[in-house]
Amino acid sequence: MKKILIFALALASVSAFAQKGGLDAGTLTEIAKGYEGSATDKALRNAMNTTPLATLAKNADRSVMIDTHFSDIIETKGRTNQKSSGRCWLFTGLNVLRASAIERFDLGEFQFSQNYCFFYDQLEKANLFLQAVIDTRDKSFDDRTVDWLFSHPISDGGTFTGVADLVSKYGVVPAEIFPETLTANSTSAIRGQLSNLLRQDGLALRDAGKKADLQKMKVDMLKEVYRILALTLGVPPAEFEWTRRNSKGDVVSTKTYTPIEFYNEFVGYDLQNNYIMFMNDPAREYGKVYEIEYDRHTYDGHNWLYVNLPLGDIKKMAIASIKGGDAMYFSCDVGKFLDRERGIADIDNFDYESLLGVKFTMDKKQRVLTHASGSSHAMTLIGVDLKEGVPQKWLVENSWGDTGWKGNIIMTDEWFNEYMFRLVVEKKYVPAGIQALLKQKPIRLPAWDPMFLGEE
Repeated sequence: MKKILIFALALASVSAFAQKGGLDAGTLTEIAKGYEGSATDKALRNAMNTTPLATLAKNADRSVMIDTHFSDIIETKGRTNQKSSGRCWLFTGLNVLRASAIERFDLGEFQFSQNYCFFYDQLEKANLFLQAVIDTRDKSFDDRTVDWLFSHPISDGGTFTGVADLVSKYGVVPAEIFPETLTANSTSAIRGQLSNLLRQDGLALRDAGKKADLQKMKVDMLKEVYRILALTLGVPPAEFEWTRRNSKGDVVSTKTYTPIEFYNEFVGYDLQNNYIMFMNDPAREYGKVYEIEYDRHTYDGHNWLYVNLPLGDIKKMAIASIKGGDAMYFSCDVGKFLDRERGIADIDNFDYESLLGVKFTMDKKQRVLTHASGSSHAMTLIGVDLKEGVPQKWLVENSWGDTGWKGNIIMTDEWFNEYMFRLVVEKKYVPAGIQALLKQKPIRLPAWDPMFLGEE
């Protein structure tokens, strides 16, 4: 009786404050019927109060390990690990390059230095921000572009376009020449410090008088950024000696290189013009080219530009590239229905509908429009399993160390359809008709579009 009285008093209080469109006492009473308090409800409540939802939702019918055979696969050597950093885009881009280098030069477990490229990525992004502040200093602080700049002064996320611009400008070095540091493996702390420093510098540039030498001010600011990066990531080499060994461990040569010379020898092709990025975004028109404002890594580099295509066209190019032995930069909404322990991405891995007693009915387009899904992680696409030419599942090399299936993730084709977003393909695998789409004037999209905040 006491509980009923308290509930009645609570509803009376609610009624006194409810306005049109709010929750009044009668509406609350009706809503409360959603929980019946049945034996099933009580059992579920007990379970959900003490157990993670993902554990309870794990589909027992999918507990058997998926078949790991792939009809077509690109062999890789060694596992990369981005650890607690948002550099998946960089690991993925360099993994694409290293797969080619390993095959062409008969190398062992070889890696390009992610830390070397990340050093210049952060320096270039700092310059991009500061120069953008100079370019927009006549606009008010509540201008959407200015607001976005100061909200995102620097990040550790990115895209393949950034990889191409960075390595074309600064070259590459072997991982052992410029190894990872603790800061490189856990980027949030330095990102926070650099963000606040850049915001402070941005304010100084906006407040400087009309006669101020803004470029000199910017260079002095970048000196501080460089020092912080050198202290935390190391001083990048201008020249280094490296001994090349084949897959058997035999010495092939010992030479001295600059990073650009090493790039020319072990990559050796035009990254900026050799690849095309594709997107499957059903929320936007297919067959169109889109460009994202300020979504680049260097001020003098390229904005992220892509062609939006149906899945069927993208899959054909992906299959052709895998059969041709060329790995691809691939990105997706990795957290959806992923069994991390087994390394399987399958839309039937978890059954939240049965657990929660609701239906989730949104399709891919609706999930994109409502911000329920978007590209969040980049990996390297290296395999496909075909039956009579139809893909059954796909294989990606991840950058989470040994997590998953041998450091990889197996994706069912159904999962690929729902959560794959971006793929970067060499031009030789792209039909002429699709390449011709690049002749159209790109549709410019704003930097603050949620789809384009960069992969982590």
